Amino acid sequence: MKRLSQLLITIFFLAIISGGSNVQGAQDVLFQRSLLNALDKGLAEGEMTIKDLKQHGDFGLGTFNAIDGELIGVDGNFYHMGVDGAAQPADDSMKTPYAFATFFEPDKRVSLEKIESYAQLKKQLDNLLPTKNIFYAIKIKGTFKYIKTRSFIKFKRPYPNLKDMFKNQTLSEFRNVQCIVVGIRCPSFVTTSPPGYHFHFITEDKKSGGHVLECHLEKAVAEIDYTPSYYLDLPVSEEFFRAKGLEYNSLQ
Repeated sequence: MKRLSQLLITIFFLAIISGGSNVQGAQDVLFQRSLLNALDKGLAEGEMTIKDLKQHGDFGLGTFNAIDGELIGVDGNFYHMGVDGAAQPADDSMKTPYAFATFFEPDKRVSLEKIESYAQLKKQLDNLLPTKNIFYAIKIKGTFKYIKTRSFIKFKRPYPNLKDMFKNQTLSEFRNVQCIVVGIRCPSFVTTSPPGYHFHFITEDKKSGGHVLECHLEKAVAEIDYTPSYYLDLPVSEEFFRAKGLEYNSLQ
């Protein structure tokens, strides 16, 4: 524990002298808390509160401690979407083990119509990007004929790996809904999170939502925020320091 305490002090000192705190309020920065692979190793409890996360953005997604449902942030408001697909405002004291956030300032707006699958949506979005070598935050608002989502019931220690979690996921389907889809796209060279798109959605009335698995879009407007800067915030805990096998591998 003495060595751990010394290491914690060193990390804190380095963060100060390197100006790490300046990421708060920075624009065009994608903030990431922890690693998806940390969840895969059972590190499903974090110390970052929703209040803390809001310091890094007004837009984002992720999960809550114990993988208790899905997290979505839009227009400065953050929501908890439970295993039944029901959404409610997330209390500032709730904590997340894994999340993304940014201050959303769109660089591009486009209209989307008649998209018949999730794969088609991703392909069309790819065609709109100036490059695939930076990060993007994406907001899509409009009418969806169909959305299929997943969410998880709150797990207990010892936490399972992600593949076992997926075996216990709850699927929901929504039809003819007005909604907002929040997404992050990571470049293919990233090893700290899964490359490609990650989308959560919430209905316009903020009553339902989840992690998007499939969708059919009728008509919507997509806003794309180019976020070339990336800030990875790792947990400073004994459990994380002792974890092994955190290198990225395909989990989905």
